[in-house]
Amino acid sequence: MEAHIIEKKIPTVVIVGRTNVGKSTLFNRLIGKREAIVNDQPGVTRDRKQALVEWGESLFYLVDTGGYTLHGQDVFEVEIAKHVQMAIAEADLLLFVVDALTGISDVDGEIAKFLRKGQKPCLVCVNKVDGPNRLPLCSEFIRLGLGEPIPISAIGGFGIGDLLAKISEILGPVEKKPIIEKTEAIHIAILGRPNVGKSTFVNTVLGKERVLVTEIPGTTRDTIDLELEYKGNHLILIDTAGMRRRSRIETGVEYYSVLRTQQALERCDVACVLADAQEGVTQQDLQIIRRAVEAKKGIVFAMNKWDLVENNWEKQKQIREGIEQKFRGLEYVPVLFVSCKTKKGIHLILDKVLEVSQERKKRIAPALLNRFLKNLVSQYQPPAVQGKRIQLSYAVQASTNPPVFVFFSNYPQWVQKNYQRFLEKQLREQFGFQGVPMTFSFRKKK
Repeated sequence: MEAHIIEKKIPTVVIVGRTNVGKSTLFNRLIGKREAIVNDQPGVTRDRKQALVEWGESLFYLVDTGGYTLHGQDVFEVEIAKHVQMAIAEADLLLFVVDALTGISDVDGEIAKFLRKGQKPCLVCVNKVDGPNRLPLCSEFIRLGLGEPIPISAIGGFGIGDLLAKISEILGPVEKKPIIEKTEAIHIAILGRPNVGKSTFVNTVLGKERVLVTEIPGTTRDTIDLELEYKGNHLILIDTAGMRRRSRIETGVEYYSVLRTQQALERCDVACVLADAQEGVTQQDLQIIRRAVEAKKGIVFAMNKWDLVENNWEKQKQIREGIEQKFRGLEYVPVLFVSCKTKKGIHLILDKVLEVSQERKKRIAPALLNRFLKNLVSQYQPPAVQGKRIQLSYAVQASTNPPVFVFFSNYPQWVQKNYQRFLEKQLREQFGFQGVPMTFSFRKKK
């Protein structure tokens, strides 16, 4: 598969530390907006989250990581520790966040020992120093053996300017031209219910384990943006938290995870909706697709874990019949059968995403559109209402990406829904627009 991660000569700064010391708060402070989920509950950040930061002449990627526990037995703690180590290996500079109020913990000491062995440049950020009166609390952190501690308050902003200046001093200026000349990216939101294989898909595409994957539903809490090139196209994959029915959404962290997922849908170009072949098409799968339709995004539907039903012909037949039955009104959505685990069909998803992205940008020439309309209404007139004959005089495509069509009529308010659906179906048969929701508007003929 011709996909590879985009390599840039931009340094990476990684935030590390034990749980609940304020890493995500610092991440949000440094990038200037609330991206990572912040909560008093330990272990909220599970995946590595990345953003681009510009400060003076410096430009760097900032990476937020999960709370680090060197000897954790919990499945999440083990996976988080592995991902933190991977992030550290990729880092040009480390920000080791500690808590001024609790002092040096045993975990802090172990992390410091690990960081000293790695010999990467490291700044000790003593968080929760809300003012000069707490500066004396920083002195004990010299014992970590990682240089002079930098007092900060991630939540209040104290010392952040000094920290950025130090980061800039270590990294030096960065050429910004590659970013400016970067081609326009196609944003792809990876959506689906919990544990349908979204993060496995992302890791498979990238060719390395970049997003946390376990068998426990709800592993991904934040949305994660990952860049790659595929067949000459610049893609940004947005891995998201699993979307559940509103009645099952818990308060706090899960609520914000779902909110971020909705935001990811709003800013994507194409929504890739994954489902579980063992369960077939569920009502929640359809609800996720409908959200993408309402947002007017391109849509690709992939039935994942097909390897688990590959030799069960009866199950396959049941799934296909279920799709045919439940996709009424969604026939334009392309359906693929894939296995992220075995990599079967993964390239088909990316190929289809590229096709759908192009379909969203398609523009029909006015002459072709109106020839189509004239031929259609000559054979199938809109139904009369209250004895009034409905005429469709002409049409224009008002916009693309997503496509909007405006039809002019003598009685636009009386063009019935069933005729609008018929009109859309015929237009799709003539011009395509696979995977692309359309908007039809009917206006009074001038």
